[in-house]
Amino acid sequence: MLLLIIKLKLHAFPALILVSLVTALATGIPVDQIIPAMTSGFGGTLASVALLVGLGAMLGALIQYSGGAQVLAMKLIEVFGEKRAPLALGVASLLFGFPIFFDAGLVVMLPIMFSVARWLGGSMLLYGIPVAGAFSVMHVFVPPHPGPVSAAAFFNANVGSTLLVGLIVAIPTWFLAVYFFSKVVGKKIHLDVPLIMGQEEAPEEPHDPPKFGTVLFVLILPMVLIFLNTGLNTLLTSGVLSEETESALWYQLLRLIGETPVALLITTFFAMYLLGIKRHDHLLGLQHTMERALPAVCSVILITGAGGMFGGVLRTSGIGEALTDVLADIGLPLIFSGFLIASILRVAQGSATVALTTAAGLIAPAVSQADYNNIQLAALVIAVAAGSVILSHFNDSGFWLVSRFFNMDEKTTLKTWTVMETLIALVGFVIAVGVFALASLG
Repeated sequence: MLLLIIKLKLHAFPALILVSLVTALATGIPVDQIIPAMTSGFGGTLASVALLVGLGAMLGALIQYSGGAQVLAMKLIEVFGEKRAPLALGVASLLFGFPIFFDAGLVVMLPIMFSVARWLGGSMLLYGIPVAGAFSVMHVFVPPHPGPVSAAAFFNANVGSTLLVGLIVAIPTWFLAVYFFSKVVGKKIHLDVPLIMGQEEAPEEPHDPPKFGTVLFVLILPMVLIFLNTGLNTLLTSGVLSEETESALWYQLLRLIGETPVALLITTFFAMYLLGIKRHDHLLGLQHTMERALPAVCSVILITGAGGMFGGVLRTSGIGEALTDVLADIGLPLIFSGFLIASILRVAQGSATVALTTAAGLIAPAVSQADYNNIQLAALVIAVAAGSVILSHFNDSGFWLVSRFFNMDEKTTLKTWTVMETLIALVGFVIAVGVFALASLG
């Protein structure tokens, strides 16, 4: 796989399919069971990932094209003050990064970030690192982004619990590994605002932009609905609600509303009305806006599915159990093994999604036998996700995206972006281990 992707420059999607096929043949899986094993892994992963990623992309597009991103950023700067503008931009990016992928969110925030940097002065890194790091943290740790969602599917972890633990890890990780780092590196390295996207003129104001409270409501709504599902389940399992409640219609309906795909679907409809129809946007225009969101995520969905296919073949072949036994003999706990495997794959082939889905597939058999509770499973997802973001370098598209947009050479990008991604991985992993340890005591 690494030879195909790195040396021969083959796209990760066909590379994963080919390696899955070769691995199935090499490990002695019966020929008539190879294709079912591959399609089962592929389809099972897509069933959990495609709905969330597709709806999340549409929701992000609605917020982006309505001007909600600019409203959110400018309001937070007004609240935080000019001296805390980097903090305000970072908080805005954390909120905006919930439904929107890293590259799309970064592109949307760039004009705002550059104009603020030119307006207030200082190194552009003071403003750029908090923004880029916020999108990276949310993309790595928090559903509905594909990495944590697919890992949660491998481990049979509750998505609501994963969202809760992901936020618990993501917010302090951003503050410690990104915001503090930006203050240090911003003093050491002066970076001018690129002229291409950082013109003197203020960015064009969106026509009839939504109110700040409207944008905030749209971003928070899916989290509230998902927590509704998780909270009711917790109340039932803890005995606060009687067992008869589980069969009650109201309970089942509220749990259904809180299922992640349904929560995102409901939020998307709210966003269509609040950010589009209420602002007198034409329905055909809304349709085109949502349609444009899907092509960008197709590659991510297919690569994630192919990673699930590879994981399915590995599970069928018994390689996962064998590797788990080897790591067990070394004496590494499962949470450290997952982090280590994801880190190695990340450094070798660049894609965080491939690293996370492959590592999750490898240790999934051992996870299924470990009898972990929901919070432990969610913490395990986040720990493996942390490994998948470490040491971003030349084989990572995010490396070049930041390098190009920030107008940095490769050496400066390694000293800033690569260091920041590694700090995110290490700090996030330590916090995830702490959550896992606390959950095991309960």
